[in-house]
Parts: sequence; structure tokens; C-alpha cells
Amino acid sequence: MTLLHWAILSPFLLAIVVPFLFKAFRKIHTGWFVLILPVVLFVYLFQFMSTTQNGGTIKETVQWMPSFGINFTAYVDGLGLLFALLITGIGALVVLYSIYYLDKNKEQLHNFYVYLLMFMGAMLGVVLSDNLIVLYMFWEFTSISSFLLIGYWYHRERSRYGALKSMLITVFGGLSMLGGFLLLYVMAGTFSIRELVEVSGQLMTEPLFVPAMLLVLLGAFTKSAQFPFHIWLPDAMEAPTPVSAYLHSATMVKAGIYLVSRMSPIFAESSIWLWLVAGFGILTMFWGSFNAVKQTDLKGILAFSTISQLGMIMSLLGVGAAALHYDYLDDNIYMVATLAAIFHLINHATFKGSLFMVVGIVDHETGTRDIRKLGGLMHFMPITFTIAIIGAFSMAGLPPFNGFLSKEMFFTGMVRVLEMDIFNLDTIGILFPIIAWVGSIFTFIYSMILVFKTFTGKHQPEKLEKKPHEAPFGMLVPPIILASLVVIFGFFPNILTDRIIEPAVAAITPSLIEEGHELHAHISFWHGFTPELFMTLGVILFGVLLYLLLPKWKKIYDVFPKKLSLNSLYDGGIIKGERGALQFTNGYMTGFIRTYLVYIFSFLIAILLFSMWYKGAFAFNTENLAPIGVYEIVIALLLVISSITILFAKSRLTSIIALGAAGYTVSLFFVLFRAPDLALTQLVIETVSVALFLLCFYHLPKLSRHEERMTFKLGNALISLGVGITVAMIAISSYSTKLFGSISEYYIENVYDEAGGKNMVNVILVDFRGFDTLFEICVLAIASLGIFAMIKLRLTRRKEG
Repeated sequence: MTLLHWAILSPFLLAIVVPFLFKAFRKIHTGWFVLILPVVLFVYLFQFMSTTQNGGTIKETVQWMPSFGINFTAYVDGLGLLFALLITGIGALVVLYSIYYLDKNKEQLHNFYVYLLMFMGAMLGVVLSDNLIVLYMFWEFTSISSFLLIGYWYHRERSRYGALKSMLITVFGGLSMLGGFLLLYVMAGTFSIRELVEVSGQLMTEPLFVPAMLLVLLGAFTKSAQFPFHIWLPDAMEAPTPVSAYLHSATMVKAGIYLVSRMSPIFAESSIWLWLVAGFGILTMFWGSFNAVKQTDLKGILAFSTISQLGMIMSLLGVGAAALHYDYLDDNIYMVATLAAIFHLINHATFKGSLFMVVGIVDHETGTRDIRKLGGLMHFMPITFTIAIIGAFSMAGLPPFNGFLSKEMFFTGMVRVLEMDIFNLDTIGILFPIIAWVGSIFTFIYSMILVFKTFTGKHQPEKLEKKPHEAPFGMLVPPIILASLVVIFGFFPNILTDRIIEPAVAAITPSLIEEGHELHAHISFWHGFTPELFMTLGVILFGVLLYLLLPKWKKIYDVFPKKLSLNSLYDGGIIKGERGALQFTNGYMTGFIRTYLVYIFSFLIAILLFSMWYKGAFAFNTENLAPIGVYEIVIALLLVISSITILFAKSRLTSIIALGAAGYTVSLFFVLFRAPDLALTQLVIETVSVALFLLCFYHLPKLSRHEERMTFKLGNALISLGVGITVAMIAISSYSTKLFGSISEYYIENVYDEAGGKNMVNVILVDFRGFDTLFEICVLAIASLGIFAMIKLRLTRRKEG
């Protein structure tokens, strides 16, 4: 494997070592060892920036399952590099923050950092994989590791609830996404994203194109908490704050954004893609901001704000897809929406990451996140207050911070929808700028609530668990760095354009770049008196007014009945689903093996007989049959007599003897058919089986009168006859109907040359079906160990008794 592959897998490798480091160095916080890796990875990946900046890419392939078209292909372009730098850069700051946030004497740090490293490696695998199946594998790793991180404090019921909720919703989306990937493979014959992009024009004509698109979007929407799948994100806030800062601001929730960006070259020319991505995105943006205002938990505010911001980025990616239909637009503005999406993606990671860390500091130093108990903290925590001001004002879209610039570009992208005369955007499209503007007003309001309800106003020490004070310097360093980037990117945004933003946009819209469109992104504060400027002024004016009048209109949230909420629907579905599943299971899980055999055999008869009838498969051909001799008839009669004796015997000993007689009779058939090795195997098996049965039944009581008087049951008789007739018909039909040559010819030709053996049966078992034999041995070994453990346990209990 190449160095790039090792970089992706290195977090998993370190995760294996972390528990040993935790035990060996108890006096040192395990995070110091973990911190080294994301820093090294960030530096390593940073060197690729010169390549992607010039339009180049890096592609390294390791063959995995080439016969299935599945290879571990690591691919670095502008888009993948952007996300990889976010994953490692923010990851390094989160690890540093967690060193001071988590007490090494109270927390199970080895578990925390193992889960965190698993997640980091999974995210790197998602954004740097070219193969869809490999991408899916890492995608599901993110769901598993996030489940473990959210439920890290597993002793809390809400943590377990939030972890399960996120797992169910995101795994559902992941399985849907896998279905979409498989449909793409059916259409194009490849799992490579690069190759799919090259044939994207042909895919649009395929009937499976739209189903594949919908399934892929389900995966993206569930992972990025788009409406109506957003309900898992607020409950995921039960995780430790470092987890929230990492997963829910910069990485996991951005995986859906990445997927939409990466798949845009394949699907973006479809009107369905534009309307679904842009429509659900703008709806999520409004709904998240609207619900954030009513939250009283600081993390709850940030959770819904994250939902809103993700919807904002998603809507920009959807609107940006319209650029593929506009060859006449000016080169500097035809991708303004996509530019805004990438720029805000970076900005959101900086200001939201710092805000999550601020909330963690407040919780850590006061013991609460409830804004009803907080207030006046600016006097005790001036540095934290300063960071909060920078992050919240940037989130609100106020100058001179980076959030103002990307929010202006967001308004520009929404206003330009009105200029587009495709897909009814020139009519219904008027809703996009309206919803964007209203949602931005609520964004302004919750940003002000976050800062001023926490740090200004009346101090309430009697409601706090701890006496507030400034956080340790080490805990302040990561949010200070992020807040500094908010300011730097605000004043000097163009340090990102040609190095990060333009290569990422080029990766999202490769067809436009190939057509000769040149992208020269230049971001500045002043563009004149534009509609966007007046929209911003309106946001500030109405935002301040509604914030001041918040107590008078906040009762509007009580109008919405909680029973009709999506959370209530989810909870009701889970509860009713569990009850229904329990009732259904209790209905057929009776505890009697004969009942289960009735289900199995009835299904077997129905499916096989129907299949044979539907396909006209039954045939009876007596040609090439060997004559039946006296010996065969006699042995067959003995076999039938032995079988009937088993059923009607009144003694277990008689039944065991009859069972052994039936087995030995079968071995005689093998002798007559000149298969001595099979006959020997059958004799050994029957001998061992009879001996084991005798040993087992020796300790059981004798047959009771009730068992002696077993009544005849017509249903059981019919099922028995049905199974026998069905199997016999299949055997006769399979012999009489030869659709292709026997596989035995292949073994006859290859057992000696390929495996170097003359005994065909032995070679098949050991070489051609070696894995099957190995697994059968493993199953028998596991069963033997289980039986031994149960016997041992029973003997131990007897001794104790």
C-alpha cells in the first residue's frame, strides 16, 4: 500500500494501541499521544494543496476484489482535500480540547479515543475513496463510531436514546445509499466515481437513473440531518462536548454535504436533483433556525443552528446545479452558489466549532447549559465571552467576520434563482430568497440569545452548581484558534479562494471547467447597494426588533401540538414497533421445535412446488437408467421399514436401533454403487451417532403413557408426505432435465492438475471447498465448546447445591 493509504488507515491502527497506552501511562492523559496523529496527518495532507491548486489530482490504487470491481482507490482532488484538512485540522483541536475537558482519573479515556480515532479514519476513508463500495464501508464506520461516541456516557438514559436514534436513522440512509450505488453499477458497470462522471450523460437516459438518485439522496439527507431526518441531531448532543464540536459541526454531519457535492457531476443536470437538494435544503434552513429560537439548552440551540446551517449549504449546492444549464452566464458568477456553499462550509466549521467549545467551557465551569439559569458570565469569563461574540456574530452574518461574507454570497445565490427560466424557477423560485431571508432573521435571533442570555444580564449564582471562573488556558487554545480563523478569513477571505475554494468548486463542476469556463473567485466586503445588502440590513433590523420583543411572540411555539411532532412520530413508531414485533414474535415463537419444523417444511413445499409448476420444470425421463436389481429392492424395503419403526416404536431404545439400521442401510447403497469411501464415512458417522444417542437417552426417563399413546395428526402426516413427494419430484426432475453439463466434468479434468490429488471427493473437500470445510469444522468446534460449557456449568451447580 502507498503512504496515502496508510494515512487513511493510521487512525484505525492507532486505535488498536490506545488501550495499551492508557494502561501503561496512567499519569499522562491519553490524548497527548493521540494528538500527534491528526497533526501529522494535517501536515502530510497540506502538501497536496500545491497539486490540487493547479488542477491536479492524486490517485493511488490497491487491488482488493478486482473481479467484483472493488479496489481501495485513494483519490485526492480539491474537494476531497478540503474535507480531509477539516477532518484532521479540527480533529487536532478537538483532541487538544478534550485533554482539558475530560478528567483522566474519572473517564474511560481509552474508550473515548478509540471511538474518536475510528471516526477520524472512517471520515478520511469517505472523502478520499474513489470506489463507491469502499466509500460505503467507511460511511457505515462513521455511523458505528458516532453511535459509540454519542453513547459514551452510556449510564445516562438520554445518551443511549440519542445514540440509538442517530444509528437507526443514519444506518437506514446508509442502506438506501448502498442501493443507489448498486443501481449505478448496474447502469454503468463500474463502482469508480471518476468513471461514473465520465458516462454521466449516458446514465440520464437509463430508467434506473432516478431511483438511484433518490436512494443516494436518502443517504445524504439522513447523515446531514435534513428535514425530516433532522430529529436525531438534537438528541445526539448528549455526547461529550468534544464529540459535538467534532462530529456535529465539522465532520460527520458534513458527510452528506460531501456526498451531494461528489455526486453532483453525475446527477446535477436533472431537474429532480435541483429541486430536491435545493428544496429540502432551504426548508431545513428555515425549520432549523425557527426551532433554535425556542431552545433553552445551549447545546440545543447549537444543534438546531447546525441543522439550519447544513440546510443552507445544501440549498446552495442544489441551486448551484442550475449553472450546468447556463452556458451564457459570466464566468465569474455562473457558480456563485457553489462558491458560497464551499466558502460557508469552511466558515461554519470555524465559528460553530468555537461555539461548541464555548458551550462546553460554560457547562464545565458552571455545571449547567440552561440559559434560564445563566447570565452575567462576561465578568467571570471574559475570554470565553470574546470567543462567543466572534463565533455568534459570524453565525448571524454580521461584519467583519467570515460568516457575513458567505451569508452575502448565500443571498446572491438565492436572488439569482429569479434569473433562471428553467424548471419553473422563474415562478416558484421566488420562494427561495424569501425563505432564505426569513430563516436568516431567526438565525440572527438565536445567535443573539446564545451570547447575551449567557454572558450578559443578571448573574444567578444560586442556580449554578459551581462558582463560575475562566477555563484553563489549554481548554481556551482550540476555540481561540478557531475564533482567530473567523476573523482572519473575514478580513482576508481570498487567501482561501485559489488554494482551497476554487479547486473544490472545480471538482464539483468538472463539466463546466472542461467546457472552458474559467473560475476567478474574488470575495470582498463591498459590492455596492445590491439587493443582498438591503436583505442583510432587513435581517439586522427585524432581528433586533424580534429579539427585544421575544417574550411577547415566543408563545407561538406553544401552538404546535407536541403529539404531531416528528419526534413523537419517531417515538411512537419505535414503541408500537417494539410491541407489534413482540406480539408477532410471541405468536410464532412457541418454544416447540415441531412448530418451527411445520413452518419450515410448509414454506419449503409451497415455494418449491409453485416454482416447479410456474416454470414447468417437472420432467420424468427413464432413459439411461440402470436396471434395478433384487439387492436394491431389498435394501430399499429395509430402509422404509426402519424409518416406519422409528415413528411407531414405544421404546427409545427401539427407535435408536431403528435409526442406526436406517443409516447402515444407506451405507449398503453406497457399497452397491461402488462408493467405498462414502460407505465408510456413513458407517463411522452412524456408529458414533448411535453411541451418542444411547449415552444421552440413558439419562432420560422412560417413555410416559402419554407419549406411548401419540395420536395421529393429519396435518403432520400431510406435511411429511408433502416434503417427501416434493424432494422426490425435484430429484427426478433434476435428473431428467439437463439444462447444462454436470459440474463433475470440471472436477474430473482439474482435480489432479490443479490440486495434485487423485481422490476427487477428498480434493473437493480440502481444496476446492476448503473454506466451506474449514467453516464447518469451526461450527462443530463452537457447538462442542458450547455443549461442554453447559455440561460444566450444570456439574458446577450440582456441586454447589
